[in-house]
Amino acid sequence: MADPSFDIVSKVDRQEADNALNQAAKELSQRFDFRGTDSTIAWAGEEGITITSSTEERALAAIDVFKEKLIKRGISMRALDMDEPVQSGKTYKASGKLVQGISSEQAKLISKKIREEGPKGVQAQIQGDQLRVSGKKRDDLQAVIALLKAADLEVALQFTNYR
Repeated sequence: MADPSFDIVSKVDRQEADNALNQAAKELSQRFDFRGTDSTIAWAGEEGITITSSTEERALAAIDVFKEKLIKRGISMRALDMDEPVQSGKTYKASGKLVQGISSEQAKLISKKIREEGPKGVQAQIQGDQLRVSGKKRDDLQAVIALLKAADLEVALQFTNYR
């Protein structure tokens, strides 16, 4: 039988993100402090998000509303990469995107952390935009998961395919 293993991925549930964006858009249209500011939030492409407003303060507040909805939906703030609002004519625009996948630099950092601080006999293999961690004992794999959850990494991690 093969050694126990699990995958480390960084994925955002598109449906949950879409629900969060729709809830934020609804709140922007209904809240009293957003009346008359022409504040909108919408998808820009597959993973991009665009927030527009007539004032910089309302654009920042719209970003906060969207972040709040993402948190309620269980999406990590590390998966959201938002820029500061910039003036574009008479409106302020803030653009951002949902980060998917683990970059090769981040994967190397995670792999190095597992090698240095993790239990002996645990290997991490980089497979595209995810990592496969395998070891002899399931307890060692649990220790690796706890180690990575405690680490302050710049990417949102999920642990899947635990076998």
